[in-house]
Amino acid sequence: MLLTQIPQDFPVRRHRLMAAHPSAVFVLPAHPHWIRNSDVHHPYRQDSCFYYLTGFDEPKSCVVLVPSQTGSDRMILFVQPKDSEKEIWEGERYGVEGAKKVFQADEAYPIEELGSKLPELFLGAEEVFYRMGFSAEMDQIVLTALESQRSRQGRTGRSLLSVQDPRGPVGELRLYKSLEELIALRRACQISALAHRRVMQEVRPGMREFEVEALVDYICRKEGCQRLGYGSIVANGKNAACLHYHSHRDVLREGELLLMDAGGEYNYYTADITRTFPVGRHFSKVQAQMYDWVLKAQKEAIAMARPGVTLPEIHQRVVEVMIEGFLCLGLLEGSPQEIYKRKQFRRFYPHSTSHWLGMDVHDSGLYMKNGQPRPLEPGMVFTIEPGFYVQPSDFEVPREYQNIGIRIEDDVLITKTGCEILTQGVPKERDEIEQLRA
Repeated sequence: MLLTQIPQDFPVRRHRLMAAHPSAVFVLPAHPHWIRNSDVHHPYRQDSCFYYLTGFDEPKSCVVLVPSQTGSDRMILFVQPKDSEKEIWEGERYGVEGAKKVFQADEAYPIEELGSKLPELFLGAEEVFYRMGFSAEMDQIVLTALESQRSRQGRTGRSLLSVQDPRGPVGELRLYKSLEELIALRRACQISALAHRRVMQEVRPGMREFEVEALVDYICRKEGCQRLGYGSIVANGKNAACLHYHSHRDVLREGELLLMDAGGEYNYYTADITRTFPVGRHFSKVQAQMYDWVLKAQKEAIAMARPGVTLPEIHQRVVEVMIEGFLCLGLLEGSPQEIYKRKQFRRFYPHSTSHWLGMDVHDSGLYMKNGQPRPLEPGMVFTIEPGFYVQPSDFEVPREYQNIGIRIEDDVLITKTGCEILTQGVPKERDEIEQLRA
């Protein structure tokens, strides 16, 4: 069903972007509709930056933003025109009139007119924001328009306008979540937490990983998520040592751990939760020992999360706690300082602790500013996800540690005074997990 109006936060975002770049023109194409096989397409999901600025979710479209120092900023949408024959097969379109009426475009044209209209939209600009390499066809349209715009200026000696990636400035806006965005994020986290909790209750030995994947997908969609925010990771036993495991063919076995990394996407905002729990009723002694160290590291990281702290500082503390655990359990030898300096901890903990979260699971926004890690500020959302993994090829560890992979991940919002855990609805204390498993 087509929308009749969109929220007012989209025009506000466009105004903020254009006010920060008053001499630039932004060209953002829609995400392509990828073919799955033959003439069947994957389910469509709009490009995050395009959607963030427009709310428009049809493929074969493009938005051009033309700032003005006089306050008459313009949004021009190029869209698929109405076509009753094609709409029988592909669904109803907004068309040119819908682009203006519903999405408040100042001007709208059929997408086929983009190449002819673009040169005049570049007039007066000093720079263009467009992601080169988006597609050969779109690159050619933009480059041709740039050359046409240059030639219109006559013998000025000026070269082509500089072209920059719009994901930089748009990403910086997306890094700070508005109240409207946080409503969607909180809902995504609530639904995803419910799905994880249900999976903890339902999993039994003998099930296959893809059954668990199907269960979390069903619950998220049933509760209101339009899709999952990324491909779920459902990894039993040694499979959990593969950080982006997606085969999902293995059978769940009594005595092993199941790692599930999954999050639903609600109104284009995604959760990102990981929990690890026993396929049977209880953690083994060794599993419990290692799990407790990962949980301790995560709790100390969350306690640090507040304005002014940096993600590298949080990661360093997590590594220090994990090194302490590796030494206590006899998995590493030597001084903590030397293990840290030589990065020997990466044998069991090879990834970073955090990444930005929002419309994308690995969301946009710079991690460094002026050559330094940027301090956390209110409105930023990120993950905290320490882990422990024994690779199947690592036969030097004691046998009881083999086939173990553990990760605990929560989504955290920085507030004025500290942080809010958005995913606290799913248990992570061992006794709570074992009660659910019982």
